[in-house]
Amino acid sequence: MDLGLPGAGDRALADVVALARALSHDHLPLHTNCAARTADADLDAVSEVIQQLGAPIEVMLFLACSPIRCEIQGWTQAELIERTRRAVGRAVCSGAEVTFVAEDATRARPEVLDALFLAAVAAGAARVCVADTAGAATPDGAGAVIRAVRTMLDDGGGAAIGIDWHGHDDRGLAVANALAAAAAGADRVHGTALGIGERAGNAAMELLLVNSRMLGWAGPDCSCLTAYAAHAAGMFGLAVPPGSPVVGRDAFRTSTGVHASAILKARSRNETALADLVYSAVPASWFGRGQEIDIGPMSGSANVRAWLGERGRAVEPDVASRMLAAAKDADRILTDEELEELADSPARPGTGE
Repeated sequence: MDLGLPGAGDRALADVVALARALSHDHLPLHTNCAARTADADLDAVSEVIQQLGAPIEVMLFLACSPIRCEIQGWTQAELIERTRRAVGRAVCSGAEVTFVAEDATRARPEVLDALFLAAVAAGAARVCVADTAGAATPDGAGAVIRAVRTMLDDGGGAAIGIDWHGHDDRGLAVANALAAAAAGADRVHGTALGIGERAGNAAMELLLVNSRMLGWAGPDCSCLTAYAAHAAGMFGLAVPPGSPVVGRDAFRTSTGVHASAILKARSRNETALADLVYSAVPASWFGRGQEIDIGPMSGSANVRAWLGERGRAVEPDVASRMLAAAKDADRILTDEELEELADSPARPGTGE
């Protein structure tokens, strides 16, 4: 868990210390770290955090290394290597466990990336991190760079060095890239609640957890993810988009007739697991939810039967016909209130409607 950037100022430093103490006091099973640039002020702040806590903390020490950043900063490769050695060495001497983060690594030259990682490891870094800072990577590229870094470290005697992946979502590929990186050998990937982060954000933590379970890499309990996402959204003053995978309101809802028919047939055979998967790759039951059937213009009679049955109502032909006809004339999914009114409306005399 990243606690913040203590070098950003006194308030940030105090927040990092307070969070670390609270987590320790509550005995939460979280490994914590803080971020730092290679600047002296940030390294001083890390030392202050360690002094106040009376215990070491992991530091994510980052330095940009792409040609774009080097051109802007006026850095040479030799200067990058020297900054890396000095900063990592100083952080290690302060008692920190260091992960060296190569910022904008996916746009760096391979020989520069290799040189920086080897320099960091030689100076005492326990882990290295490939950062897709601008969200420039594709899944194939993410996998390729992780495999290259793993091979380079192994060949250089660094088989015990861990590899992180940190990715952004500028191209909408953050989750896919993180999964590709993990499959290629990254043993720690970064994510945030709802993917909230710089610009277009980062990989969504809830999706990383779900996919790690679906891929058989881990067995996280996903039952609280909906509440987790809602809590995070509330903290940031946002709403969870209805169509968000897994945690969105509509993640397990359908109003399409063919979908509802298949779900209903599975339920009629008491095949609960089958009903949960026939039109959903991810089981709703993992999240304490079920498949929800709505009624709208694309619905069929199965939708109406399911809706009435879920509410303990008899499926009367005239009622079902009236509800389906109203749905077909609508330009959206009907609300439960509208459907209740239709179901309770008396038939018009002489029409059977």
